[in-house]
Amino acid sequence: MGRRHLNGVKTAALFGVLWLVLLVIGGLVGEGRWLWLFAAFGVLGTAYSYWNSDRIAIRAMRARPVSELEQPVMYRIVRELSTQARQPMPRLYVSPTMAPNAFATGRNPRNAAVCCTTGILMTLDERELRGVLGHELMHVYNRDILTSSVAAALAGVITSVAQMMMIFGGGDRERGGGNPLAVLAMALLAPFAAMLIQLAISRTREYDADEDGARLTGDPLALASALEKLERGTRRAPLPANRDLVDVSHLMIANPFRGGGMAAMFATHPPMAERVARLRAMAGEQGGITRY
Repeated sequence: MGRRHLNGVKTAALFGVLWLVLLVIGGLVGEGRWLWLFAAFGVLGTAYSYWNSDRIAIRAMRARPVSELEQPVMYRIVRELSTQARQPMPRLYVSPTMAPNAFATGRNPRNAAVCCTTGILMTLDERELRGVLGHELMHVYNRDILTSSVAAALAGVITSVAQMMMIFGGGDRERGGGNPLAVLAMALLAPFAAMLIQLAISRTREYDADEDGARLTGDPLALASALEKLERGTRRAPLPANRDLVDVSHLMIANPFRGGGMAAMFATHPPMAERVARLRAMAGEQGGITRY
């Protein structure tokens, strides 16, 4: 569990940097008089996205609830893994899109939902689907929805405060406060820095869910195989990059959009090849033995 502990420390450090950036630029706007207002907006934004995360994501993917009669394999896998983890059974949904993907959402295990697209159910075999569902359940058990909601809200507050810096010039001009060039540089760079930190947090949580999900299923090679198929499938059938889908793309197990070059740098997911390599190394440490 050394990697998981390291990722947890990294996440805490990234949140610390986000708050530091917010406090620095907030202090430059009107000498900090408005920082409390932006912080309040951040708290409200976090609360809204946290409490409504399941509805937002499900609506964006046009998903519908499915019964056990419709998806017996999906139900059996999720029930077995939930029971093994001693957690309640989440609600199950299917999204009518051929782009192969899956996501989990919900503010806690008792209010969780797991969604698979039609494409992923047709692409993966049962063993690979089990690996994917284990990954998604660990996002719920690790409370990653709260983590991503807070990161997104903080990044939004930093962007808003930076925009205020552009308007007010960062400080009390009558008292000679602030270097205009420094203020301009901070106003332009702070949102960029916040976005990069938010992406780093998202990528860290993906590594955690890969490792923890593989431990839950006892089969890291199944998840590695599934990720390789999903990489090919999302390239062949990417989702349209509209606003609603972009807002929930960080929840999905694979980057749903086509992207390379500079676009890959700003992706919410770590490189698939690196994720697969980590899982294969994990299988090697376990001697290639699975519980499946």
